[in-house]
Amino acid sequence: MTLQTIELKPFIPARDFELSKRFYKDVGFTMASDSDGIAYFHHENVSFLLQDFYNKDLAENLMLHLLVEDVDAWWSKLDRAGLAAKYGVRQSAIEQQPWRMRDFVLFDPSGVLWRIAQNTA
Repeated sequence: MTLQTIELKPFIPARDFELSKRFYKDVGFTMASDSDGIAYFHHENVSFLLQDFYNKDLAENLMLHLLVEDVDAWWSKLDRAGLAAKYGVRQSAIEQQPWRMRDFVLFDPSGVLWRIAQNTA
């Protein structure tokens, strides 16, 4: 018997499916498939399923935590991409958190919050 895990893929809602697909490509995710209202995105060992489904309460209460090696590099890449202006979303400044991480938040076009973080200790 083994309890080894393979992958966890959350389903992320999209108010405007086509816009959200473009957004996630610009963030740096690769869209590996797209059919029947489900688009599979991945970047290295991280993946999710974007769905052509939207519920305001779900989207605005969904938070994803992306742990990265270099939060400054991620912040700079996303800032240079101009996501805030291009998609009408918000990207915060990097902050040191009391839970020993430096992070920033990025909202997607549907209101889903991504917390992108780096361990500091």
